[in-house]
Amino acid sequence: MKKILLLATLTVGSFLLKPAHAQVSVNVNIGSQPLWGPVGYDYADNYYLPDIETYYSVSRREFIYFDRGRWIYSPMLPGRWSNYDLYSGFKVVINTPNPYYFFNDHRRRYAPYRSYGPQIVIRDSRDRRYCDIPGHPYFRSYSRSDNWDRGNGYDRRDNRNDQRYSNRGRDNRRDDRGGYGSRDNRRDDKNDRNSRGRRW
Repeated sequence: MKKILLLATLTVGSFLLKPAHAQVSVNVNIGSQPLWGPVGYDYADNYYLPDIETYYSVSRREFIYFDRGRWIYSPMLPGRWSNYDLYSGFKVVINTPNPYYFFNDHRRRYAPYRSYGPQIVIRDSRDRRYCDIPGHPYFRSYSRSDNWDRGNGYDRRDNRNDQRYSNRGRDNRRDDRGGYGSRDNRRDDKNDRNSRGRRW
């Protein structure tokens, strides 16, 4: 009877226990943000442009604006804002889906930022995390294909080889020569060369 009770307890206990799962998720969409987006954000769902009361969806790469009683998604700004300079206008990052549901709140809250002035945009940033974006002025100099920060000695922005790290841990001496790289032995090598072939 004890064995049956123990077996039943273990069976029920095994169904109640669940394995622990680490639930870590990191959302990074730096590469999909436009060059005119503000710096300092690893992730952005939408931008709100208070100057023209328009949203921009980063994932869809479309502007969202109100026209004739409804919200319109478009890859371009409407005609009335076609001359608006996206690089000089202020942008607010809004990380909610369908941000236009809160348009009245956004309009009221971010009204002081109209004609606020320029922000530092991704295009003008020298932060390496933004330089993988095609079209960035430093795209090629920081690109992985140019050996940037791979630990192989090309750690400078101008891709000149830094001689301190060029041998990647392999010394240019032979340990079986008794400290070949030391100062005293270098003097001996010089003497060997000047002895016209004679060895001591």
